[in-house]
Amino acid sequence: MGVVDQAGGGAADGVSGTGCRLCGSARLRGFLDLGATPPCESFLGPDQLDDPELTLPLHVRVCERCLLVQLPPLIAPEETFREYAYFSAYSSSWVAHAERFVADAVDRLGLGPDSFVVEVASNDGYLLQHVVARGIRCLGVEPARNVALAAVERGVPTRTDFLSPELGARIRAEQGPADLVVANNVYAHVPDLVGFTRGLRALVADDGWVSIEVQHLLTLVRGAQFDTIYHEHFQYYSLHSARQALASGGLSVVDVQRLDTHGGSIRLWARPAEVAGPPTPAVTEVLAEEAAAGLNTLDGHDGFARSVARVRADLLRFLLDARADGHTVVGYGAPGKGNTLLNYCGVRPDLLAYTVDRNPYKHGRFTPGARIPILPPERIAADRPEYVLVLPWNLRAELLEQLAFVGDWGGRLVFPIPHLEVVLP
Repeated sequence: MGVVDQAGGGAADGVSGTGCRLCGSARLRGFLDLGATPPCESFLGPDQLDDPELTLPLHVRVCERCLLVQLPPLIAPEETFREYAYFSAYSSSWVAHAERFVADAVDRLGLGPDSFVVEVASNDGYLLQHVVARGIRCLGVEPARNVALAAVERGVPTRTDFLSPELGARIRAEQGPADLVVANNVYAHVPDLVGFTRGLRALVADDGWVSIEVQHLLTLVRGAQFDTIYHEHFQYYSLHSARQALASGGLSVVDVQRLDTHGGSIRLWARPAEVAGPPTPAVTEVLAEEAAAGLNTLDGHDGFARSVARVRADLLRFLLDARADGHTVVGYGAPGKGNTLLNYCGVRPDLLAYTVDRNPYKHGRFTPGARIPILPPERIAADRPEYVLVLPWNLRAELLEQLAFVGDWGGRLVFPIPHLEVVLP
């Protein structure tokens, strides 16, 4: 694994990777230390079980100057996103969320046949397929070749590359400026934050819109959602810090919407600063809520580690008691966030026999670090375990429906976050 050096583009003044990637300050304070873990998407094949694994520190810090919460850039995006294990279309609720977004954006912005929509980190076409269906010209920009191929097979025009100011300018020159640029759940994944933001500005029309969905730091802290911290997430945003980040590329936030996705996210609507105008009352409201929670001060970021330690203690106590009682616990899902949870809590196959996932790409593989076997979902019904630990807990409503059959034999579902909850589906 290569170490990313931010010099010459990652931070505003070209500092090294040890400084804040937004403002360049060298003054970073500890926010949460989860020890050292393997990269969360580095699933193992059966022939790799006797091989050593690279582990990297998972120590989150907050900048004392701009308050951006961030991880040191230890992994180059090229090493994670050229071949990627996550396919968005396997979550039916996520595809439905994307369809609703497209419908709302079309109405909000008056998009039509003459419009042009670009999605950055477009994955397998889960969102742009709905733009194609409306007859609107679009382009996906997706660095992972394997998922980009899935998008093309869906009929979504896709360019396999990482966004940069240069790529944004090339696309603009070739296809014209975008009326809407979508960057959902990618703004946390970019170590070159300033360069990526300038790439967004290069893509969008001078009177266009940028829409970004990102997990909200406020709900992350309130809900002890530490499992969303992993090496491919380089920063975690409050609205306060997100506004500063977008301003670094000449974009201004004009509206914000609260979302339930990923345990609590915000959708930012931004425009080129020259045409942005004043923000809506929703922006003022969220900023005030963040300030009341202390996120506008350095000291307000303290104390998160205590909540995280409680989640670990409760989960381990449950798993140890289940084993002592002779009960079987298996997992559902193999998301990246699940690997943070398993490794930080020290869960191994003696406590979690296996996990299942709908993505065939992961079948027969093992989770990084914990080395939990990943099997097809049908295995749960065949084995009828007493408990199923739900690792993608943020999809609770969808999974309560999918896993209702577990109740047929009296099995129960276990949700570990924000607090341990055992429910009969």
